[in-house]
Amino acid sequence: MVSQEEFGFRSQPDILTAMSSQALRGMHAAMVPTTRDQSIMRDLAQFRYALRKFLRFSENAARRCGVTPQQHQLLLGVQGFTGRGSATVSELAEFLQERHHSVVGLIERAEQNGLVRRTQDTTDRRVVNVTLTPNGQKTLLKLSKMHFEEAKRIRGLWTMYERPAAPQASKSKSA
Repeated sequence: MVSQEEFGFRSQPDILTAMSSQALRGMHAAMVPTTRDQSIMRDLAQFRYALRKFLRFSENAARRCGVTPQQHQLLLGVQGFTGRGSATVSELAEFLQERHHSVVGLIERAEQNGLVRRTQDTTDRRVVNVTLTPNGQKTLLKLSKMHFEEAKRIRGLWTMYERPAAPQASKSKSA
């Protein structure tokens, strides 16, 4: 058996320290991002930045139109999520990724502001359908046009950051 002294270690902790140091150096080498990793992270950072800028634009646009950002999202969900031009509270909770009772409160405030109307379903009285009022439709249309233009602008910026994919090596067929 090889003694600890032959390796230059005086005690068990010295061996553990050296082994840990080697392991950490190996782990550090594995954690250094490759050029591809760096490219992916740069693209994701640019995407996240563009997304955050769009969300900030959206929040400000909603406020300029006299609604909260959450009310804007509610209007969008009512009009567009189901394709029916109406939505149930459960569908809106899914669209907004919020809890049912939070969405009920949002609907109540939007109804008080004249943006939406609630009606009880005729076949299942437990279900509440939400539709837009004319004022809600007008507000959503104005916001949708603004968002469409901003999305086009951001899409143009995003394509500036996209790089063409590396050409794939073509396989030549031998005759």
